[in-house]
Amino acid sequence: MDQTIGSWAFIIGVLIAILGGIFAPMLAEQAAWVTLVLVILGLIVGFLNIGDKEIPGFLMAAIALMLVGSADLEIIDKVVAPVGTYLASIVANIVAFVAPAALIVALLEVYRLASTPKGTTAK
Repeated sequence: MDQTIGSWAFIIGVLIAILGGIFAPMLAEQAAWVTLVLVILGLIVGFLNIGDKEIPGFLMAAIALMLVGSADLEIIDKVVAPVGTYLASIVANIVAFVAPAALIVALLEVYRLASTPKGTTAK
């Protein structure tokens, strides 16, 4: 059941991030609500979807996405307007979705590592 909820939270989060980015000019007044929904869905994904084996890959992907989010994608508008603006908005939404999940996973991993006695391996 938890896996199903987490899977749906991921799918819905990605769809909201993409659609929210595409329709950002029309959703300007609801932008804070879109971000709040993405953060909540990201927290759900972080708690329910990422197992021990997926932690390193997930955190690496989250770092990569957040780095992409810091890029000036709107410069693409100089070549193909308004693609850069839409792309920047979509990526910002994806970062808003992934960052809370990465925070939860990273905190759980730090706790797991810190609570393991020195000289033993964590499970």
